[in-house]
Amino acid sequence: MKKEAKKPMQILFASFEAEPFSKTGGLGDVAGSLPGYIQGAGYDIRVILPKLSSIPARFVAKMEPLDCFEVQLSWRRQYCGLLTMKYKGVTYYFIDNEYYFKRDQLYGEYDDGERIAFFSKAILESILHIPDFMPDVLHCNDWHTALTPVYLREHYRHIPGFDRMKTVFTVHNLKFQGVFAGSVLGDVLGLHDCPAAGQLMYGDAVNFMQGAIRYSDRLSTVSPTYAEEICTPYYGEGMDWLFNARREHLYGILNGIDYKKYDPKSVNPPFDAENMENKRVAKEALQADLGLEVDGDIPMFVVVSRLTEQKGFDLVTHVLPQICERKMQLVVLGVGTPNYEEAFRWYANLHPEKIAACITFDEPLSRRLYACGDVLLMPSRFEPCGLAQMMSMRYGCLPLVRETGGLKDSVTPYNQYTGEGNGFTFTNYNADEMMATIDTALDVWHKHHEQFQVMQKTAMETDFSWRASARKYREMYCDLVNE
Repeated sequence: MKKEAKKPMQILFASFEAEPFSKTGGLGDVAGSLPGYIQGAGYDIRVILPKLSSIPARFVAKMEPLDCFEVQLSWRRQYCGLLTMKYKGVTYYFIDNEYYFKRDQLYGEYDDGERIAFFSKAILESILHIPDFMPDVLHCNDWHTALTPVYLREHYRHIPGFDRMKTVFTVHNLKFQGVFAGSVLGDVLGLHDCPAAGQLMYGDAVNFMQGAIRYSDRLSTVSPTYAEEICTPYYGEGMDWLFNARREHLYGILNGIDYKKYDPKSVNPPFDAENMENKRVAKEALQADLGLEVDGDIPMFVVVSRLTEQKGFDLVTHVLPQICERKMQLVVLGVGTPNYEEAFRWYANLHPEKIAACITFDEPLSRRLYACGDVLLMPSRFEPCGLAQMMSMRYGCLPLVRETGGLKDSVTPYNQYTGEGNGFTFTNYNADEMMATIDTALDVWHKHHEQFQVMQKTAMETDFSWRASARKYREMYCDLVNE
């Protein structure tokens, strides 16, 4: 008798954004890359997203209608369309409701609580309308899907299939938790008369993420160090007590990057770890384009980031006068808090040969900065994982970071005695300490350039592909399903 093939594990990966359909930050990068690496023998992973108005028309044209139905949200009964398409071997589902999702921006709307509640519940309702698919694992991400494990437990557990479904909730950035007025509990969520009422309340407010932390079978975050940090008051954003209570179910898995997308052999001119001369050629071309002094011997420090306090820009702006005195250049790409934007513009006008301020969001330019830059400046106050340091290392641009979260897990500090390391680090959130580390990097560049080149090669050969991360997620899913 022929042995029946084992059914692959079915996983539904829920996110509010995923590249290339929509993206505002790291969540979009992860949701757009990770499922493709998990997909494979024994694993059938599919992704569910809102059908946002920002999704490019070329993708919308390929979506096929699957079904339409109503989703009950407290006293509301709202239309929900379900569409599907395949992209790079992964099946995607899109939840359609123009009232909630035809907006000019992904977040920051007056009714975000209601929009997110609709999406969270529509995820579960959609499962009832997907043929031949009942997830073994429902993997939710950040506060935009935090109510889904709550609704699963309170409203769907009685349905066959849902009764055995396991849940994973990943925290990408704990600072954003989805906190709304207490009235939302009944009027919007319709959860006022069930056990969830007490689980969601945070003082007089409703906290969406708190619900997911309490209700999910497994919790994860995007680096091992951040998983430890969020159990402390300094990084825990008021949730440290809850993470400590669930510590045995908390995983820290470092993110990865797409090596095909970030490839030094694909830039113009191409280079690799064995032939770095073209990196200098590319750098001099960028210097000319930005109006900087054209000299490949001057180290170029680059910033590719949101310009916010979280990213450490109070430190950077504090030492701009000292940076202007050093034999170095600084190129800043990003938008954010107005006072940081203005500070970089001011110094760029004052020293156009040394500083360039590109106050915009430009993905192609960001890759060009990684490819041309010598040092990436990333002195974050906190950083759950960070991807920029991994992207920069792919191109031999050494990260200079503060030791926190995923930065600590991914950057091995320069050792002045052995010359080892793939970047430069400092410990305390202090402008003078950061400046001393900048001076160390400059010293290695100017006086021990061969060591700097060895570090570049080490950085380029460090493996930050998604393979290792995907393997750990698979292991977590298997442990969860088989317990």
